Amino acid sequence: MNANQYRWFEFTLIFVLLPLLGFGLREHLANWLIPALIILMSVCCMLLLGDPHFKRFRLTSLGQFSAVKRRLFSFFFLGALFSGMFYGIIHQGNWFTLPRNSFNDWLLLLLLYPVLSVIPQELIFRTYFFHRYKRIMPKKTVRIIVSATVFALAHIVYANWIAVGLAFLGGLLFAFTYAQSRSTFVCVIEHSLWGLWMFTLGIGSYLDSGAFN
Repeated sequence: MNANQYRWFEFTLIFVLLPLLGFGLREHLANWLIPALIILMSVCCMLLLGDPHFKRFRLTSLGQFSAVKRRLFSFFFLGALFSGMFYGIIHQGNWFTLPRNSFNDWLLLLLLYPVLSVIPQELIFRTYFFHRYKRIMPKKTVRIIVSATVFALAHIVYANWIAVGLAFLGGLLFAFTYAQSRSTFVCVIEHSLWGLWMFTLGIGSYLDSGAFN
C-alpha cells in the first residue's frame, strides 16, 4: 500500500466508517459523544504535531483573519437576524427555550461548548482534514466540499435530517473560512458563534442526544 492509498484508507476509516458505526450504535452513545470526539481529536493532533510539514502556528494564530473578518461577522449578523425571525414564526413555542427555561444550563453551554465540542471538531474536520489529505485532494474546492460532506455525515448520529443539513451548510462555511484564513482559531470563533446561536435560539434540540453537539 503506497502513501496515497494509505491516506484514502485512513480517510475512509475516520470520516466514513466511524460515523456509520456511530449511527448504528447511537442509542448507546448519548453520553459518550464528547469523550469519543476528544479521543479522536487527540489522535489527529498527535499525527499533526508529528508531521514536520505541518505548520503549528496555524493552531493558535489568527492567520489571514483580516481577509475574512468582515464577511464572517456580517454574515453571522444577517444569518442570526433572519434565522431568529424565521424560527420565531414557524416554531414560536421553542423560541429561545434554553435561556428562558434553563438559564444556568445555558450559561454552562456558553462556557463548555466551544471547548468540548467546537475545538475538537475544528481540529478534526478542518485543520487535520485540510493538511492530511491535501496530497490526495489537491484542489482546495474539493477539500472544502468533501470536508463539509463528512462533517454532515458525522452528524447522522443525531438521526434527523435537520442536523445533517445544518452541519453541511455550516461545514461549507467553516471549511471556506479555513481555506481563506488558514487558522484553526478563526474557525473556532465562527463555529462557536453559529453553534451557540443555534442552541440559544432553540434549534439546538435537533443537535442534542444527551451531550453537547
